[in-house]
Amino acid sequence: MFMNEHSSPSLNIAVSKAFKISYWVKIAAFFCVTIVFFSALLIGVTPLRPDFVLFELFNIIPVVKLNTGLSELEVTILWQWRIPRVILGFFVGASLAVAGAGFQGIFRNPLADPFLLGSAAGAGLGATFILISNANFFVSSVDLIPIGAFFGALGATIMATFIGRVAGSAPATLLLAGVATASFLTACQTYLMQRNLMTLQEIYGWLIGRLATAGWSEVALIAPYSLLCFFVLLLNRRQLDLLRLSEDEAISLGGNPKRTRRLVIVTCALLTAIAVSVSGLIAFVGIIVPHIVRLSIGYSYRIIIPLSFILGGTFLVFTDIIARVVIAPAELPIGVITAFLGAPFFAFILILTRGRL
Repeated sequence: MFMNEHSSPSLNIAVSKAFKISYWVKIAAFFCVTIVFFSALLIGVTPLRPDFVLFELFNIIPVVKLNTGLSELEVTILWQWRIPRVILGFFVGASLAVAGAGFQGIFRNPLADPFLLGSAAGAGLGATFILISNANFFVSSVDLIPIGAFFGALGATIMATFIGRVAGSAPATLLLAGVATASFLTACQTYLMQRNLMTLQEIYGWLIGRLATAGWSEVALIAPYSLLCFFVLLLNRRQLDLLRLSEDEAISLGGNPKRTRRLVIVTCALLTAIAVSVSGLIAFVGIIVPHIVRLSIGYSYRIIIPLSFILGGTFLVFTDIIARVVIAPAELPIGVITAFLGAPFFAFILILTRGRL
C-alpha cells in the first residue's frame, strides 16, 4: 500500500504479506463454506441423507449418472427449496457484510452498519411503499420493490450523512444521526402499515427477516447486483485503505477521497437495498462479520472485502440452519437469530472502542 522504490526488499515483502490473504486462511474459509453449505442442504423439516444428496449433486456433471436414492419429492425439495434458499442466504449475508465493511471504511467508524446508519430503514420504507401502493400491479414487467428499496436506502444514507456533518465531526455524531434517521423512517413505515391493515401481515413477516420463501427468481434478482457491487468495492479496496489517512495524505498517495466516498455510498446503498428487498430486515451482519475479519486476520480492505463477502454469506447460511431447528417443525425468523447474536457482539465492539467515540 505504501511501498516505493526506496523501500528495502525485506520491508516490501513484509508489507506485501500484510495485505494478502494467507494460504491457510483460504483453506479454512473453503472448508467452512463447504461444511455449512452441505449441512444446510440436509437439515430441515424433511431431513435428507448426506450420501443421497452428494450423489444428486454429482449428477450435475454431464458424464455422471448415479442412482441417488432420493424420491421425486425429495429431489424437488432439494432443487426447488434447499439449494436456492442456501444460495439466496449466501448472497444476502455477503451483501450485508460487504456493505457494512464499506460504510465502516468511508465513515472511519467501526460501528457503521446499514442498519445503524438508517440505510436498512430507508430500504424498508421504500419497499413498504411499493407493497402497499400495489405499484407492481401497474408495472408488471419490472419488479419495483428493489427499486423502491434502493432509493429509500440511498436517501436515508444521504440524510444521515448530512445530519452527521452538520452536527459535528465526532464519529459518535454520525451514529446518532443514523439512529435518528432510522427512527424517523421506521415511524413513517409504521404509519403506512397502520393505514393499510390488509397488507400488515405480509409486511410484518417481511420486516423481521426471512428466507423461507426463497426461490430461484429471488436468487436471479440478487446475484448479479451482489456480484457487481462486490467487484466495485474490491477494485476500490486500496482507496478504502487510503481513507484511513488524512485527506491530504490520501491525495498525495494517489487517492481520490471524494470520488471514493460517493461511489462506496451508492454501492453500499444498492447492496443494502437488494438484500432487504428479497429477505426483509436482517440486522447486525454488517457489524459482526467485518469485525471478526479485522480482529482475527487483518485490517486492510484488501483482506476485509473478499473475506467479508465469503464469511458473511456463510454466516447467514449458518444462522438459517439455526432458525430451522430451534423450534422445528416451525421456523424462527432469521432476523431474530442475527439479533440474538449481534446485540451482544455490538456491545462488545462498543466496549472495545470506548474513548474513541
